[in-house]
Amino acid sequence: MATLGFVTPEAPFESSKPPIFEGLSPTVYSNPEGFKEKFLRKTRENPVVPIGFLCTAAVLTNGLYCFHQGNSQCSRLMMHTQIAAQGFTIAAILLGLAATAMKSPP
Repeated sequence: MATLGFVTPEAPFESSKPPIFEGLSPTVYSNPEGFKEKFLRKTRENPVVPIGFLCTAAVLTNGLYCFHQGNSQCSRLMMHTQIAAQGFTIAAILLGLAATAMKSPP
């Protein structure tokens, strides 16, 4: 029968160093990417998405303005245009994802 007692580890644990796992090498990023750098990099990789986003926002704003003015024909046209702009943005995102997946190394 085993007796209860303290278990002493074979190797002392150093809290100042990360644990070492066999077959795993942790990567340490020396220069983390900030929001601005990441935004600019993503915009350079797929410039169509921000354009689609800005078009969608502009059409939405114009549609709300037309609705506020009581111009129902213009407001209805802007709703349809907004749906088209959103579809364009979604298509741009999907095409960008597909292009990135094809570029990435296996």
